[in-house]
Amino acid sequence: MKPLVSLLMAALLAVPAVTVFAQAPAPAAPASAAAAPVAAAPGTTKPDLTQGSAKFTAVCAACHGTDGNSAVAANPKLAQQHPEYLVKQLEEFKAGKRASPIMQGFAAQLSESDMKNISWWAGSQKAKPGFAKDKDLVALGERIYRGGIADRQVAACAGCHSPNGAGVPSQYPRLSGQHADYTAAQLTAFRDGGRKNSLQMTQIAAKLNDREIRAVADYIAGLR
Repeated sequence: MKPLVSLLMAALLAVPAVTVFAQAPAPAAPASAAAAPVAAAPGTTKPDLTQGSAKFTAVCAACHGTDGNSAVAANPKLAQQHPEYLVKQLEEFKAGKRASPIMQGFAAQLSESDMKNISWWAGSQKAKPGFAKDKDLVALGERIYRGGIADRQVAACAGCHSPNGAGVPSQYPRLSGQHADYTAAQLTAFRDGGRKNSLQMTQIAAKLNDREIRAVADYIAGLR
């Protein structure tokens, strides 16, 4: 894990915008601003987005939305997520490394090429923005996300997931606009041992209480 000082510096490089409470929809973005298709890593078979779309519709859309923007707060948004991260999660669901009877059942149906096609298709979809709901918690969430908790050696979330929640491809997932309920559930699972597929996140979440988890999850929901 990076030293806390360097993480704090990374977090303070930019002040991301956070939307608190629902607002009128923003004007539609020009076509050039839409999520660009994500290129496959050099030397690998190019994902088939047509096959990915068809498989996503058949297997994933009922829970995660037809375009990867889940309308159910308990189910994560997958649109615009880094494909490499999605492939890793599907592989770990299938292998039982990440516990979920529901997801393990779905992942068991998928071949390696299915996982790649689905993940690159989902990553090519435009994520819909979210918004923070709890004005009393969002300030605490911002402090933790951008600055960590120094006296408990909790690193700033922004150090790995970037100040605006965009994450780092192949390393750290995109968090921006994710449902607060889902984010809070995952942090709690990391803390309480229900999710064990990231030692780094287990160590961080172990130092957070319920209120801090709710706060940072709510802040993340409004990041854009």
